[in-house]
Parts: sequence; C-alpha cells; structure tokens
Amino acid sequence: MLRKPNFAVTVTSVILFVYCLLIYRNSPIAYFIFSISPFLVLWTVYTVIRFGIFRSKELTEDEEWGYEDKNKEELGVL
Repeated sequence: MLRKPNFAVTVTSVILFVYCLLIYRNSPIAYFIFSISPFLVLWTVYTVIRFGIFRSKELTEDEEWGYEDKNKEELGVL
C-alpha cells in the first residue's frame, strides 16, 4: 500500500487540497499539514521514482529526448 505510486499521489493530493480549504479558516490543522507537507511530497516523489513503472518506448542511442505525440522528423531544429 505504501509502495504504490497511485496511492501516494492520491493521499498527498487530497491532504494538500484539504490544506487549501483549511487555510482560509485559520485552522490549527492547516499549520500541522503545512509542517508535514515537505515529507508528503518527498514520500510521493520517492515512491513514484522507486516503484513507478515506465510505460513508454526507450530512447535509442542517438536520441537525446523524445515526444510521444510528434515524430522526430516533425520537430525540426530549434
């Protein structure tokens, strides 16, 4: 449960949304959520990086980056 990226993103998003609602009421719970929010974000980032699954094509050796919605020929030179 704690190793599932979807769970981590959902919990963090809901808690930060509740924080946004409580901050206008000057609730002491909002200050507590503010104090733990860096840990929530770090937990989410760690979980997504460590346990997330990459579902896209790998870049070839001569490619520096890639876009899923455009072909390489359509991008042109910047």
